[in-house]
Amino acid sequence: MNKTWWKKAVVYQVYWRSFYDTNGDGYGDLQGVIEKLDYIRTLGADVIWLNPCYGSPDVDNGYDISDYRGVMQKAGTMATFERLLQEVHSRGMMLIMDLVVNHTSDQHPWFIESRSSKDNPKRDYYIWSQQTNNWRSYFTTSTWEWDERTGEYYFHSFAVEQPDLNWSNPKVREEIYEMMRFWLDKGIDGFRMDVINLLAKQEGFPDAENPENISYLGNNPGIHEYLKEMNDQVLRHYDVFTVGEIPFVTPEDGLLYVGEDRGELHTLFHFEVCDYMAHWDMQRFKEIQKRWYDGMWGRGWNSQFLNNHDHTRLVTRFGNDSEYRVESAKCFATMLHTLPGMPYVYQGEEIGMTGVRFPSIDDYDDIAMKNKYKEEVGKGRDPQEVFESLLHLTRDNSRTPMQWDETPNAGFSQGSPWLKVNPNCSEINVEKALADPDSVFYHYQKLIRLRKDNEVMVYGSYEPILDEDDQIYAYYRTLESERWLVVLNISDEEAQCRLPDNVNSSLGEVIIRNYPETSGGSEGLLLKPYEARVYRIR
Repeated sequence: MNKTWWKKAVVYQVYWRSFYDTNGDGYGDLQGVIEKLDYIRTLGADVIWLNPCYGSPDVDNGYDISDYRGVMQKAGTMATFERLLQEVHSRGMMLIMDLVVNHTSDQHPWFIESRSSKDNPKRDYYIWSQQTNNWRSYFTTSTWEWDERTGEYYFHSFAVEQPDLNWSNPKVREEIYEMMRFWLDKGIDGFRMDVINLLAKQEGFPDAENPENISYLGNNPGIHEYLKEMNDQVLRHYDVFTVGEIPFVTPEDGLLYVGEDRGELHTLFHFEVCDYMAHWDMQRFKEIQKRWYDGMWGRGWNSQFLNNHDHTRLVTRFGNDSEYRVESAKCFATMLHTLPGMPYVYQGEEIGMTGVRFPSIDDYDDIAMKNKYKEEVGKGRDPQEVFESLLHLTRDNSRTPMQWDETPNAGFSQGSPWLKVNPNCSEINVEKALADPDSVFYHYQKLIRLRKDNEVMVYGSYEPILDEDDQIYAYYRTLESERWLVVLNISDEEAQCRLPDNVNSSLGEVIIRNYPETSGGSEGLLLKPYEARVYRIR
C-alpha cells in the first residue's frame, strides 16, 4: 500500500450557500468561507471540499453550470475565489472543487448552439435522438426532453435543464480537460467528481427491464477509457487528490476506478449506506463495511461518510436527534474516524446539527423533492401523504443554514436566508459548542488530532468482532505492534458487551470515549446508549 498525504487527510465539506453570508443577500458566499477558515482550521481538517461555485442559473444549486471558468454572482467573483485559495493555502490546508462534467446547464453556450440547429458544429456536444426509451432520470420521469425547434429529443440524467454531455465526442473531452487545467493551474488541490461514472452511456440506449432501477445510467463500457485518458491528459501532471462520486458500484467495480495500479482516480464515494439504508441497520452496515474492506484494502482507497448535501443529517437519520443527540453524534463520529478510509465531515456535523421538518412543501427548495411531489400528486395520491413520505430523506434536511450563534438567522445572514434556518439553532450552534469543552465539536477535534498522530487509524488493518450483535459494533485496528479496539453501542438502550476473555484481559487505556466514565465487570463492558470507547490493547 502506498503512503500519501491525502490518505491521512480529513475533508471538511463546505456547502457555501448555507455556510456564511457576508453581504446580506441571504446566500452564503466565498467571502463567508474566507472569514470562517480559522474555524475549520481549529477543527483540524486538512482539505476543504467546496461545492460548485461556477457560473450557473442555479436550478440545481450550482450543479447546472453555464460557465465553467466563471464564478456565480451569488458566490462572489473570481478575485474572491483566488483570495480564498490563497487564504486556504496560507493556513496549511488544501482546497478541492466539485467537477461537474456529466452535464451542463441548458443555458451553457455549448447547449444554446447545440439546440440552435441540427447542423450546428456543437450539435454533437450533447446527445440527441428522434426516438426515446423507457429510462427515467434522477429528477424526472424520463431522461428525454422534446426540443420543438429541431424536432428531436435531448438526453438528461437529472433535470430537464441539465442536458448530458456527449463524452464519445473527442472535442467535448478536450474542452473539459482544458477547463480542468484552467483551475489546476490556479493552484487548486484536486476535484470531487460529481457522478463521474455516468459519463459513458449504453450503446443504442436499449429499454430497461426495470426502469425504476436507474443503475443503467452508470458504469457503462467506455467509462474507464475516459478516466484513463483524463488522468493521462491532465491529472497525472499535477500533485492533486481526486475523489469520485460513484453510485451503483460493488467493491469489485470500485477497485476498477481507484485501484493503485489503474491510473484513474484516487478514491471514491460509494452509496450502499446513504442511498439504500434509510434507517440504521446494524447487520447491514457491518456487512457493507466488511465487504468493502475485503475488496479494496491495500489496493484502493475508500471514503467514510454518513451525510452530505444530498443526504439527511446523520443524527436524525441514523442516531437519536433528541434525547441522545450529543451522544449519538459523538458515537458516529468515533466510528467514521476509526473505520478504514478517509473521513468526511459535512458542515454542521461537527456540532451535531439535525435534520429539519418544515410544515409545507412550499418551505422546501430541493428540486428532486419538488419534482417527486408533483409526480406522485399527479398520480392522484393524497398531497399530505406524499409530503410526509418525502420528509425523511429530502436533501434540504442537510442544507439549512449553518448555525453559528443564537442571534436572528443563527448568525448566518443579516438578510432573509435562501432556506429557512432550523428552529433549534438557539440550542445547537457553534458559539455554544466552542464554549463547552465536552461538546460534539471538541470530540471531532480530538478524533482528527488522533488521526494525525496515530497511523494505526489510517493504515491499520480492520478486524471486526461480535458480528452477530445487533447493538454492539466492535473492531480492531492494527498496525505492526499497535492495536486498538473500537467498541460502539449504536442503540437507544444500554448494552452488555461480552468480549472474549483474552480480549477483556488485554484492555489497556481508553484513548477516547464519549461518556465521562466507563463501567464494566465480570460480565463484560456495560455500555450506555450510544456509548463509544476506543481502547489500546496491551
